[in-house]
Amino acid sequence: MFDLNGKIALVTGAGQNVGEGIAHALAGRGATVVVNDYHADRAQKVADEITAQGGKAVAVPFDVTDLDAVTKAFAEVAERVGTVDILVNNAGTAGPNETMKVSPFREMPVDYWRGIIDVNLFGVLNCCKAALDPMVEKGWGRLITIASGAGNVGLDMGVSTYGAAKAGAIGFMRHLAMENAPYGITANTVALGMVLRNVKDPELVKKWSDPIPVKRLGTPEDAGALAVYLASEEASWMTGQTLGLNGGTTTS
Repeated sequence: MFDLNGKIALVTGAGQNVGEGIAHALAGRGATVVVNDYHADRAQKVADEITAQGGKAVAVPFDVTDLDAVTKAFAEVAERVGTVDILVNNAGTAGPNETMKVSPFREMPVDYWRGIIDVNLFGVLNCCKAALDPMVEKGWGRLITIASGAGNVGLDMGVSTYGAAKAGAIGFMRHLAMENAPYGITANTVALGMVLRNVKDPELVKKWSDPIPVKRLGTPEDAGALAVYLASEEASWMTGQTLGLNGGTTTS
């Protein structure tokens, strides 16, 4: 089960954290992984790690918010390894050069909105636009977007514009699923809960994990395991869904 040999998987924002975990997981099931990141050195590092472990990977850095750059990158991928079968839209948060700013909406700088919307919503649209035609031609494809619980529920955490962008991506994926189901293409979203990696402060870990029913934070490997399933042939009857991966923080 979950054999991805012969499939080309492109993971955006895969130079670290959740994207890195997804890239490793897909490679572990046999996929050739196209490791994307805005930062070329990060993408190359992850691709090198995968190949050193016996997997197949290439690094293709580009900015997901730039449609021209995305289109050129997908054409480059097609020439180097083949057209993309599996797209994982993981790039997100505040974008490549920003740290997430948390504040109530009424205090949030207006010029901060655009970057959040661009990477978390338009980045998804741009990559799906580049991926879809070859998938339709082949009659097979997997579109997976890594969103957030903030796109499903209201939170008093100062992340309103981030939540709006993620909600937009969730809704978009539902429509893509309906439009492309006849072509053997599935489209699903992972609404990710709290994932922190390499946090060394035990008090901070306890603060964030205590409210989670399973009493631990998520890991990149958790996200990778779900991505492997959604990318597989076994998930061919799963489409148009938003799956909460959050340790039970919210249930459905």
